Amino acid sequence: MVLNPKFKQVFILSTAMLTFISFWKAAAVVLCDMGSSAFYAGGIAMNAFGPAFPWYILAVMIFSGLMLMVYVESCAMFVRGGVYKVVNEAMGHSMAKISVSALIFDYVVTGPVSSVAAGLYVSSLLYSLMPLLHINWHVPPNLFAVFFAVAVTAYFWRENIKGVEESTDKNFKIMMFVTAVGAVLILWSLYTVYVRGFKLPPLTLKFTPESLGWMANFPYLQTIGLVGIFMAFGHSILALSGLETLAQVYREIEDPKIKNLKKAALTVFLFSIIFTGGLTFLASSIIPPDLIGGKYLDNLLSGLALELQGPYWARLILQSFVVVSGSLMLVGAVNTALVGSNGVLNRVAEDGILHDWFRHLHTKYGTTYRMINMVAITQIGVIILSRGNIYLLGEAYAFGVLWSLVFKTISMIILRFREDLPREWMFPLNIRMEKAYFPVGMILVCLILITASVVNLFTKRIATISGISFTLVFFAIFQISEKMNRKKAMFYAQNENPEEKLNLRRATDIVTVIPELDKPRKILVPVRNPNNLLHLLSVLETADDTTTDIVVLLAKISKGVESLGESDTIMIEDQELFRSVVLMAEKYGKTVKPLLVFSNDPFYSIAQVAQAAGADEIVMGVSGSTGAEVQLERLAMAWGMLKKADVPAKPLLARVVWEGRQMTYQLS
Repeated sequence: MVLNPKFKQVFILSTAMLTFISFWKAAAVVLCDMGSSAFYAGGIAMNAFGPAFPWYILAVMIFSGLMLMVYVESCAMFVRGGVYKVVNEAMGHSMAKISVSALIFDYVVTGPVSSVAAGLYVSSLLYSLMPLLHINWHVPPNLFAVFFAVAVTAYFWRENIKGVEESTDKNFKIMMFVTAVGAVLILWSLYTVYVRGFKLPPLTLKFTPESLGWMANFPYLQTIGLVGIFMAFGHSILALSGLETLAQVYREIEDPKIKNLKKAALTVFLFSIIFTGGLTFLASSIIPPDLIGGKYLDNLLSGLALELQGPYWARLILQSFVVVSGSLMLVGAVNTALVGSNGVLNRVAEDGILHDWFRHLHTKYGTTYRMINMVAITQIGVIILSRGNIYLLGEAYAFGVLWSLVFKTISMIILRFREDLPREWMFPLNIRMEKAYFPVGMILVCLILITASVVNLFTKRIATISGISFTLVFFAIFQISEKMNRKKAMFYAQNENPEEKLNLRRATDIVTVIPELDKPRKILVPVRNPNNLLHLLSVLETADDTTTDIVVLLAKISKGVESLGESDTIMIEDQELFRSVVLMAEKYGKTVKPLLVFSNDPFYSIAQVAQAAGADEIVMGVSGSTGAEVQLERLAMAWGMLKKADVPAKPLLARVVWEGRQMTYQLS
């Protein structure tokens, strides 16, 4: 006799219900980070080596196209193709821990440099507006920037504790506003250049004692032109931010993923060339050199708006829009830094190299608040210690950017020879060898990165000392944590309450979940084994995400009806299965809705969920123990039980899929 269980517990894995985004929105997320550097990179480079700075900012933007291609190849290999994943695959845990430590330093400084830059821009606007209101405003810009930056960081600290994540819609709207303001600024600048004439910036480098750092002790090296070029390039590299954000957002890009990833990368590259490179050149041509190095050193684009050809009131309005748009981007980068660092720390926690103390969840919001606290407190400390010195923050920021890119690129080169993994796209300029493609192009990029990184070590004393110290401290934390967690499972969230860590929510019955399935077509995909998901793959490859709900069902067998209560929990093997499902869905850019139910008869559960959801099709994987024919027979019997119970059942197609074959049966 087949029992008719009523599901007393239905679990919905909310973390897996990804909403996939267009390449436009993915590019907007990256540009909210990378594009923000346009507001401070030029001034920092000017402070380091003089009026030649536009050439090197443009060179960095061109170089960003090469690094974007490196990231496209890594994402083509790994859905989560960030620094930690790639370095871990290529060079092992130890080097991965060092690379991720440098990456965390990058995130820790991203927040302060962005928030302080925003504060300096707001301060510049106040100095323009307050006299018109007859207010005597003499607050030092750096002091105002420190208070502004601390307030912004504290706000996003609180928001991230509550679990507020980045919104791609907000980023997209911000970028649309910034693009509109940038277009006006560029067109007005071109008109000004037409009226006044255009002068190319000089190529001569004039390093200050501060920007020479320890290199001042090696005067003979300064006579070598190439050394000076790499020194200037290293002082401009902070404009190259946001690449790791591309790797993080790739998992959410809609199908076809690689095609859309390449479109997003191209969009980011073109915007960076025009917005960051173009505006920096125009600013150097329009603003007098003494003002670039003085009044507008910390707010270059704000100064550009004020120095344009036209009435003062119109220029003041444009300055206001520039400051507002810039502040939105810069403040958004603060949130990106907190979200990104928390995401990276949670990712490494999955591999058991971060102690449980850091992974403790907030009792009310369920977020890893201790990780967020650690990053936010460090950021506030950096802001206060910097005293609003944007040059100092920018130099430190370049350390994390460069070294994380070095580790990433070296790892990609190693993987060309170590693993013959399928790649949907490869960095250009390769020589075919026996079993691999020799990456000539990527090696050249790597040589540039390594040279710039080594030169930076000698030219940036404070950044080198602080960056290496920070990296070593975090590496020590990872080492100690890994030893303490060696015998624990590699999943983050594996302790007393795994359901909470997986962000599972309970429902009293399957009917309560049905309103979430609002697409015209519905496919139910039962799963049991993470190594037998060929049937899910076939659905992900063919289903139209815009019109089809893909419901992935794990019908977990309980030992009798009496056990169908609060005692049922999510086990390690269930987590492994759901993790495999999520990774596969991310790879194909399709939304899945994973459900877990407890039942004494899995086939009846499959039929019952299909009937309740109004499924058009059931796609099962073949069972090695029973075979496809027996599976369809048992499903047909369960379907018949529903009809005998006078439960209206919509006709549907049942399929069992295995490699190269399938068996179908019409359930009516």
